[in-house]
Amino acid sequence: MNSLFRRLLSVALTLALAVPASAFDKYGGGPIVAELVGRLLEQTHYARRPIDDAVSTEFLQNYLDSYDYNHMILEKADVDEFKAKYGKTLDDRLRDGDVEAAYEIFERVTRRLEERVALVKTLTASDFDFTANEKVVLDRHELAWPDGRKAAEELWRLRIKHEVLLERLSRAKAAEAKAAAKAEADKKPKKEEAAKSEQQKKDDAAAAAAKPAKEQTIKEVIDQRYDRILRSYKEYDGIDVFSNYVSALTRVFDPHTDYLAAAQKENFDISMKLSLVGIGAVLRSEDGYARIVSLVAGGPADADKRLKPNDKIEAVAQGDGPFIEVVGMKLDRLVQMIRGEKGSSVRMRVIPADAVDPATRVVITLVRDEIKLTDQEAKAKIFTVPNKSGKPSKIGVLDLPSFYADMRGGADGKSATRDTERLILEMKRRGVDSIIIDLRRDGGGSLSEAVSLTGLFIDAGPVVQVKDARGTIKLLRDNDSMTAYDGPLVVLGSRGSASASEIFAAAMQDYGRGVVVGEKSTFGKGTVQSVLELNQYLPPAYRSYKPGALKLTIQKFYRVSGGSTQHRGVLPDVHIPFYGDMSESTESSQKSALPYDEVEPAPYNRSAVLQARLSSLAKASTARVASSQEFRWIKEDMARWEKQRKDKSLTLNEKARQAEGKVEQDRQAARKKERAARKEKAYAFEDITLDILDGKAPAVASSTAAAPSASRAAALGEDEEEYDRAPDAPDAVLDESLRIAADLAGGLQAPETQVRSERRFR
Repeated sequence: MNSLFRRLLSVALTLALAVPASAFDKYGGGPIVAELVGRLLEQTHYARRPIDDAVSTEFLQNYLDSYDYNHMILEKADVDEFKAKYGKTLDDRLRDGDVEAAYEIFERVTRRLEERVALVKTLTASDFDFTANEKVVLDRHELAWPDGRKAAEELWRLRIKHEVLLERLSRAKAAEAKAAAKAEADKKPKKEEAAKSEQQKKDDAAAAAAKPAKEQTIKEVIDQRYDRILRSYKEYDGIDVFSNYVSALTRVFDPHTDYLAAAQKENFDISMKLSLVGIGAVLRSEDGYARIVSLVAGGPADADKRLKPNDKIEAVAQGDGPFIEVVGMKLDRLVQMIRGEKGSSVRMRVIPADAVDPATRVVITLVRDEIKLTDQEAKAKIFTVPNKSGKPSKIGVLDLPSFYADMRGGADGKSATRDTERLILEMKRRGVDSIIIDLRRDGGGSLSEAVSLTGLFIDAGPVVQVKDARGTIKLLRDNDSMTAYDGPLVVLGSRGSASASEIFAAAMQDYGRGVVVGEKSTFGKGTVQSVLELNQYLPPAYRSYKPGALKLTIQKFYRVSGGSTQHRGVLPDVHIPFYGDMSESTESSQKSALPYDEVEPAPYNRSAVLQARLSSLAKASTARVASSQEFRWIKEDMARWEKQRKDKSLTLNEKARQAEGKVEQDRQAARKKERAARKEKAYAFEDITLDILDGKAPAVASSTAAAPSASRAAALGEDEEEYDRAPDAPDAVLDESLRIAADLAGGLQAPETQVRSERRFR
């Protein structure tokens, strides 16, 4: 390997001398790291695919799309030029340590974007005719790049006309709402005003005396929007461009293989162990400043009380060191400066959001501490669900956002299994009749956690089969015959449930241990990734490049029954229709996804008791869904959105859009009114969190509010629509799952003679 790296160093020095200086410093380790990633992909990826001309073509397409997903920034001539130059050569260039294509293409994109932003500012100053029957297509990913300047300008004219129209409609709606609120306030009796507290009266007077903020014009709003987009591109540095380039290569192999630069690797580790060392502030980049969005409860900033939401950070210093100006700095760079070692201090020069004098600056010193990301921990609720017997059922719902694990934390490290077991034991202590494992927002995580968590619900036995690139199959087992819970179980999934969550759901289904309910299938990710630290492959002299890591697909997993979850996902035993049924953001929609296949089944014990009940459970659920007004509305929305999605275009006629908006507004108002008239109360529940179990919160937190819906990962693409329930709508899917769980609890108390298991060797 030493001779290889001597050759690569020679190539890197030659390139450094031969290539003109860029607008920013290129990543010095690019040639070596890119060549190393290429070799690891060929030799270690599950598909064992050679990097050839076919890969080169896909690689280039991925890279172009990474900057211009909707095919509006570049022109056809740009793309044709790059395809002629790089379409069949990126593979050879990669082997030679040549990564100049990354920077050349990025600089062209940035230059074109500058032209587009200048055009936007001209367009926002023009008068649009909103009586014309024009249409715009927002999702242009599958369409060709514009053929020339005039074609590009026409695309942008329609795009900006659409954005101006949206602002016009939004402002008209806001004015209507303001007028309605004022009319409602004028109707209130005088005694309500008299009943206000003195502090409330002072606050109202201060608000009335305050100088109102100048409302931005529509032109200013849209111009600033595109200025921010351009600024974000110009904030890219050499490592950002290189990272995006290599990631475009990894995505040719499959959607889950990725290059992680050093900062991305740190964020990946944080997401797995649910902790970091910092000050506990959530930041957002806004007009060149890092704005405080929120504070993490219990973190140093929250305890200190001086840093507030909407404050802006102007400069940062380490301990007693000098301040470094951070205005215009990329957000991830700033985050790296604020994070650090536990017990160390960081100073920040801050512009307070509530400062009267715009020149006001304050210096805040905070001591870094470990921040627990408790919002991503497992948590539970116990719902009280009425049933026909008269005695309500107590149904526990365990919300598991991910299969997290601190790989380096040892026995005391963060573990989804350990947290889940604690919550289950508490639910059992409180006498639940059935448990639902809610995986709707669980995108996966640790494979070992999926195996160990499955073991909480089954006797000893195989959980999942794992096959490597050589075809060797390994059986991962639960070897502990003890279970944490052996009662009635429901697994609630969605199109967002992926990877490790699919392993768990599939095992519960194969063993007949639990009823899988939810959307028409889970996501369909049946692959296993390993994170390779690239430093270990480099001689010590090259490690200063901080090469990051390669998240690499090395295996596929299979159910104990033999089928893969890849592409197909896990199909529910009881289908509950919801908007995810329409989602195109699934494994099967990814062009580089690995195919579905099967292996021989493993020997395992399957209970026949649950199987005998599935038909009756599904029949009862189908009847409830058919009679439910909420589900009728859900199906109505799905049909309407499907029609809109096929059309893809939106009218730019203002009256037509107002009419469409009025129909939708009336529809939602009618639904809201009908919900209020039904006077249906949400199921009461008690919260159980790890903080409560640790004595850090009230022992019981009760509520009758509707449970929140599952969040959905945003799909790729600027204008991809997310389908979710209305703010006032109940969580109909969870409510139906609770009823299924109550039915299951009421019917699984079969005589011992009817309980049997069968050895499976299919």
